[in-house]
Amino acid sequence: MFKETADEDLMVMYQKGEVRAFEVLLSRHRKPVYNFILRFVGDKETAEDLLQEAFMRVIKGAEAYKRQAKFTTWLYTIARNLCVDQTRRRKHRKHASLDAPMDSSEESGTLMDVIPGNEMASDRKSVNKQLHETMQQAIASLSEEQREVFLMREFLDMPFKQIADVVGVPENTVKSRMRYALEKLRLELDEYKDLAKAAP
Repeated sequence: MFKETADEDLMVMYQKGEVRAFEVLLSRHRKPVYNFILRFVGDKETAEDLLQEAFMRVIKGAEAYKRQAKFTTWLYTIARNLCVDQTRRRKHRKHASLDAPMDSSEESGTLMDVIPGNEMASDRKSVNKQLHETMQQAIASLSEEQREVFLMREFLDMPFKQIADVVGVPENTVKSRMRYALEKLRLELDEYKDLAKAAP
């Protein structure tokens, strides 16, 4: 019934008491929001808690939602703020989980799915393992501001304008943070480039 209905229309319907509309929003966005949070905080249990809190805030803030606001911008602003608060509370940073799905599609595997056990490791698999681990560590080592922009751009495919709305800074600032993030990741991964090419 609601399959083709826009997020914003579903939210308005939920405001009017249509609970099914919220269920559709939840099923539509739960997985990508969870993936975003997990990559941001690097811990499954924390990500689950923050995911629940994010959608609880959607419920609590439903009455204040305005139709002209893009739903995903509003939703990811909530999720992003929860992540920022969480990471600032932590004393020690953790690397992003290797169990995090590699993209938001239902069919996506996790990094652990493609990282082989030691007993099966060929040269190529060994290189892949190093690359995946290094990539996750490199993302985790980005500054908070760079990491959130990188995750929204690369994993959620958000336009720079929408990212700017989510994080509350000018679009040019977002582009600058993305540029610095990519440069840092390139430097972090550069040493593995020749190794990856040489592996059979």
